[in-house]
Amino acid sequence: MTTATAPKAQSNDLISQIIYAVRSMGVAPIPRNYQLFYEAYIGSNPDLTRELAGLGSRATQEELDELAHRYLGTGQAMVIEDAHSKLLVELDSLLKLLRQEQSSLESYSKLLGETAQRISSKNNFSTDLLTNALSLLSEATGTTMAHGEKTVGGVVQRSQEMDQVRRELDEYKRIANTDSLTRIANRRAFDERLATTYDNSAILPVTALVLADIDNFKKINDTYGHPVGDKILATVASVIRSNVRKDVFVARSGGEEFAMIVEGNTPEEVMIICERVRRALETRTFRNSRSGVDYGTVTISLGFAMGSQATDPGELYASADTALYHAKNAGRNRSILFEDGMKKDYIGKGWLIYKR
Repeated sequence: MTTATAPKAQSNDLISQIIYAVRSMGVAPIPRNYQLFYEAYIGSNPDLTRELAGLGSRATQEELDELAHRYLGTGQAMVIEDAHSKLLVELDSLLKLLRQEQSSLESYSKLLGETAQRISSKNNFSTDLLTNALSLLSEATGTTMAHGEKTVGGVVQRSQEMDQVRRELDEYKRIANTDSLTRIANRRAFDERLATTYDNSAILPVTALVLADIDNFKKINDTYGHPVGDKILATVASVIRSNVRKDVFVARSGGEEFAMIVEGNTPEEVMIICERVRRALETRTFRNSRSGVDYGTVTISLGFAMGSQATDPGELYASADTALYHAKNAGRNRSILFEDGMKKDYIGKGWLIYKR
């Protein structure tokens, strides 16, 4: 088996295990439950894995949602699904209203056609017949217009209700996809965005995935404490966001790791973007405004790969990760573009030979 197919096979096996577990425990097959079981099965949080297994076949949806809220921060997931269901109900109601209006207009159109045919007939018709026909048309027109006004009012009301649901749904999605500390996209949003990278093969040569990692961040936490580390994470996110275009996707993809997806730029231009971000952070002062404590210089290492250097999102991430690995081992505080020759060192040594 080649290295390209092994991860895919492992992924399929994991998915099969998760589906089997969900079915055997009698859990509802809904997205938020699959996400919970996925996190438990990849072992990202041993406590989550242990507690989920402890529920056994007696797990209720309320218990599953409580676990997801505590360990994954997915408290908005159920609200999002409910809002989505409400939107579908509103859409169905509006479609029924429009179908009723279409039926009314078709009946009126038929009446106009029949009357026009009678008037244009070569047969003689009396003044009374014409008067009655015009009276009938006038009444029908008034009724149809009144019905039309009522329908328009109903459509407007429904549209306003739907707009409100859409706004709520968009807000819930924004919250669910935002990192609460840095206020940029979180890992969930990053994974979703990365998955769409290969939807348009034409722009792959000018699409780049950039991974950036704060240098020696563990030392910062150990020296000044996690509250200071959190403030530095938020500041780094702000510096990255303010030094790239608005259309560049920026996310916190890990503890002290950030990701950017840049479209419409050559490798040389992406390198310029990376260096602009790196220098902006390198020259920034990190000091406590109240105590005056100087936390020193904070730097980041960046590695990036172009979409054309990989065949799928997983390989693209691995390539950018490899370039970041080389940036760290070359001395940190630098930007490096992925090259094919880097793969051997990355696979052989892994990430364990350097300290972040």
